[in-house]
Amino acid sequence: MVISFIIAGRDTTSSALTWLLWLLTKHRNKEELIVKEVNHVLENQKALDFEALKELRFLHACLCESMRLYPPVAWDSKHAATDDILPDGTKVRKGDRVTYFPYGMGKMEELWGKDRFEFKPDRWFDEPGGADIGGELKYVSPYKYPVFQAGPRVCIGKEMAFIQMKYVVADILRRFEIKPVFEVDEPVYIPLFTAEMAGGFKVMIKKRSGCYDSMTSA
Repeated sequence: MVISFIIAGRDTTSSALTWLLWLLTKHRNKEELIVKEVNHVLENQKALDFEALKELRFLHACLCESMRLYPPVAWDSKHAATDDILPDGTKVRKGDRVTYFPYGMGKMEELWGKDRFEFKPDRWFDEPGGADIGGELKYVSPYKYPVFQAGPRVCIGKEMAFIQMKYVVADILRRFEIKPVFEVDEPVYIPLFTAEMAGGFKVMIKKRSGCYDSMTSA
């Protein structure tokens, strides 16, 4: 079980973080909101522990939105254990392989609207502008957003992945400003077993003014 957590969670979280950090260089206002949120949580919690990480709602929304556009796993499939019928009436025979595409589903207008190609973390809050008013994250069906799969086979490491990614992003952005070495409109998304950004994401970093030298963790 532990080995599965380590292996399955290494490349996938790396992929997710690469795309999020690139998106934030294109949306500096979102980066500023994350830094503001992290600073606010640290003022009240004093330590970026498990409870504090749960308060980073805007960062959570940014991660969800980034993975909607650029999921770490572009497609996946299952084999039917028994004969079944899908909700749309499609018959599935025992042994059939059923493949679904989180990458394509994340860009379907009927699921996400006309602004489906835009990076809009606000869509993950109950109300528009929820990040600015301390709003609550809304429930989104995993069958609409299958980045972590759904049902009884949902990713067992989902919560651990969010903890890891939120801590890494909070730590980096709290202390550093990130600038891409090469400016591109949109890097090429390579849908391998774990999706990659073609050429990687080369950056220059600069210490952020007014930050702590390190973050306390419990």
